[in-house]
Amino acid sequence: MAKPFPISATIITHNEENNIERCLLSLQEVADEIIVVDSHSTDHTVKLAESLGAKVYTQTFLGHIEQKNWAMAKTSNDMVLSLDADEALSDSLKESILNIKKVEAAFIMPRKNFFCGQWIRYGGWYPDKKIRLWNKNLGQWGGKNPHDQVLMHQKEAPTLLAGDILHYSYNHKHELPKQLNYFASIAAEAYHLAGKKSNPWLIKLNPIFTFIKVYLFKLGFLDGKNGYFIAKERAKANRKKYKLLYALQQKHTH
Repeated sequence: MAKPFPISATIITHNEENNIERCLLSLQEVADEIIVVDSHSTDHTVKLAESLGAKVYTQTFLGHIEQKNWAMAKTSNDMVLSLDADEALSDSLKESILNIKKVEAAFIMPRKNFFCGQWIRYGGWYPDKKIRLWNKNLGQWGGKNPHDQVLMHQKEAPTLLAGDILHYSYNHKHELPKQLNYFASIAAEAYHLAGKKSNPWLIKLNPIFTFIKVYLFKLGFLDGKNGYFIAKERAKANRKKYKLLYALQQKHTH
């Protein structure tokens, strides 16, 4: 059965030659148009994307939210499906998209994260539901960098689709703290601009609460050693975020 609407897929990239082919191949059955916005990759990302039929635009990185909205603006269809380069649609999710019966404002997709050879199912990492297919006239990317999310202009509940976005996030353990530290730096800047405050007690206590929440309350311990490692690194990254925010506060008060 044909979809009730054409779909434009969007992906933002920078040096994603190890991921982009898997991502694009998973979209070819469901997307009528694929837009890739690349921020000056120095590897074969652009060549691979073009060889698989994507329309590739080059744009200096504007920020996660801004870059994704820039990509959305390049689409020809009202319905937009957005993936990160290290994500792919599972076969069951593709089937769900192809069998959508009617036009709706937005659709939610569960996301499953792959970490060092293991699909992580706890610690708040699954089902990690995200709006990734929506009418661009009714919603756009928002939130606070780097934690972007699709924000709809109306309160109609999005429809949950069966199947998963497969997120091939980390092949090696050292990649997680590197990514979390990167996100912590961006988040600290965003918090500072938004007027949020930090203090020595928050720097000390927030990481403890974060670890307890992820490892115990969200059952991270059921993912074994990887669950412990993820909870520990999440806590350390939060400490860095609030420490950086505190440093920014001090810098601007002197």
